[in-house]
Amino acid sequence: MKNRILAPTLAILILGTTSLGLHAHGTKEHTPRQHVVKEQTGWGIAGEPEQANRTLEVVMTDDMRFTPSAVQVSEGETVRIVVRNAGQIMHELVIGDREALQEHAELMLRFPDMEHDEPYMAHVPPGETAEIVWTFNRAGEFEFACLLPGHYQAGMLASVRVESQQVAGTAPNAPRSMQ
Repeated sequence: MKNRILAPTLAILILGTTSLGLHAHGTKEHTPRQHVVKEQTGWGIAGEPEQANRTLEVVMTDDMRFTPSAVQVSEGETVRIVVRNAGQIMHELVIGDREALQEHAELMLRFPDMEHDEPYMAHVPPGETAEIVWTFNRAGEFEFACLLPGHYQAGMLASVRVESQQVAGTAPNAPRSMQ
């Protein structure tokens, strides 16, 4: 009887996480995306590499920190984020709002072998780099975080402030200095 109830519940959990755009983490090596699906999120949309007007380097370390720990962009700006893992263990960078990141971090604790392949996520093995091109087309306060089990809970997150165009006073994709 327990198996009859458990199996459908597990199937719903698995299908539910898949519908959120989450996939298995596992140990397989991630390959560069051949085609990026552009889906609007509350924190932006995948950008085109040729439209990026600024490159932001983000370094991840085993002390569960990102450098820089805070970034600022203008609404509409497309940024190439080069993510470098300077540590000895796997890390990732996931862009999102606080609620989505907390929810995903909780799922990662329950299902540590989850894998995802969304354009706002980069999985970076030790000593390697990855890249995200993202258009921040929503003003607000967002974050990027490492959602591997224990990393987020240890404070591995950084703030992303996206200023409204009216506040920033700049046109989208206008050249700006690196922050």
